[in-house]
Amino acid sequence: MRIPIPAAPERMNPVITTVLAVACGLTVANLYYAQPLLELVARSFGVSQGTATTVVTLTQVGYALGLLFVLPLGDLVENRRLATRTLVVTATALLLAAASPYFAMFLAASVLVGTTSVVAQVLVPLAAHLAPADRRGAIVGQVMSGLLIGILLARTVASLVADLLGWRAIYCVSAALMVLLALVLRCVLPHRAPEHTANYRYLLAGLGELARREPVLRRRALCQATMFAAFTAFWTVIAYELIDEHHFGQAQIALFALAGVGGAAAAPVAGRIADRGHGSSASGAALLLASLAFFLAAAGHRCVPLLAAAAVLLDFAVQAHQVMSQHEIYALRGDARARINTVFMTSVFVGGAGSSAVAGVLHTAFGWRGVCAFGALLPLVGLLMWAYGAWTMTPRGRPSAGPEHPAEPARSATRTQQRVTGL
Repeated sequence: MRIPIPAAPERMNPVITTVLAVACGLTVANLYYAQPLLELVARSFGVSQGTATTVVTLTQVGYALGLLFVLPLGDLVENRRLATRTLVVTATALLLAAASPYFAMFLAASVLVGTTSVVAQVLVPLAAHLAPADRRGAIVGQVMSGLLIGILLARTVASLVADLLGWRAIYCVSAALMVLLALVLRCVLPHRAPEHTANYRYLLAGLGELARREPVLRRRALCQATMFAAFTAFWTVIAYELIDEHHFGQAQIALFALAGVGGAAAAPVAGRIADRGHGSSASGAALLLASLAFFLAAAGHRCVPLLAAAAVLLDFAVQAHQVMSQHEIYALRGDARARINTVFMTSVFVGGAGSSAVAGVLHTAFGWRGVCAFGALLPLVGLLMWAYGAWTMTPRGRPSAGPEHPAEPARSATRTQQRVTGL
């Protein structure tokens, strides 16, 4: 007699949700520890500020590589085993970064840290898989809250640890946390064997075809890439601005970074909005808000409270747009969520890596206001793509699902697996 697979509500519980949120936050924080430490890194290795920013760029390039080549394994390899073994490699890479005597070695270790920190993106689709369909947006939003808090607190924690123990210490602390996290995930996470029997090469080869067949995925990925590029430009350069113009120390930079934590409140709010079918219109508002945040940041060149307000608004907009985007793309194909996330997040972090490199050059040439002009432009490009998507919302003559389109009833739990044709 065949034993039925438990329904999603029985497989997901508050403990698993909390563990996934904490795991995502601790893992993704590895990408951001270096941002407030660039001045210290530059002095330690005897390189310029512009050269030091390549640490951020290469860490994100590494993350993009991990998204492209490691994340598709989430549709092929048992998810708990994939996450725990990758975390062991992350811990090793962090220790190499902490012990690096040369800048080139530190850069190479940073690439490996970025590549293996992709565990966070293995766990987000797992949360979507375990969640009941009618609560998927809210649960993914809760897990994303942990991820976003990890992103935002990473700068504060790194600055405080550097102030007390030196900039290398944060890498040692994080390595220990990765080992502990691997043990916790091994004990708590349920076994989840993917349905695919195809080989790894087939999954990689199918990424381009997946992007080609899913216009929603393409638009959502490109729009979020512009948002994350703006986010990265702000946080890559803000430490230089605070040190050069406002004479901040590492402890003060840590306190400033706390301002962005307010943006994490966007995740559960955005999840509930998406569950109610209003994700499309709210996404346009988020893109506009992100651009406006940079105008506020430019006006706050000599006013720290305005810079802090801009940080809150920017983070809120970026995180809200990401949660609403993921809610929609995860409903496209339940059998390909890891690969869908690969296309989405690879696009996002390619945008972030390019933006961090450009932001460093712009700051050297034009100062803070040059970076703000660049940052304001990026979400406006995304807004144009969003407007085009809204205009072509029913390209095949079929109305989109959800309360925003009364011609069709709200999506049921079964229909969330159907392909959505609009943005």
